[in-house]
Amino acid sequence: MNLKKMTSALFAFVSTLVLFALPAFAEGAAGAEPNSNAGYIALAMGLGLGIAAAGGGMGQGKAAAAALEGIGRNPGAADKIFTPLLLSLALIESLVIYSLVISFMLLGKI
Repeated sequence: MNLKKMTSALFAFVSTLVLFALPAFAEGAAGAEPNSNAGYIALAMGLGLGIAAAGGGMGQGKAAAAALEGIGRNPGAADKIFTPLLLSLALIESLVIYSLVISFMLLGKI
């Protein structure tokens, strides 16, 4: 499956998910005011975490692939490649953790 087909399939999936998720959150949380935005906040939490996890996973995969390719081409440089790889993986993962913290902050508003 090429990139164009994958992109269009992902767009169709996300747009379908959003269209069916909005009516599910239309009534809001139990006991909440009728004008509450609890449904939108919950949708933002779910989509934000999903996008952050997918982006972090793709970034970590590319970083690991590049590091392993470099080690495969020059095994003597494995020690010099390993430390920046760990640092870059930690920085990529920190962005996903920031998204988790923001989701917890949004959860407090529901």
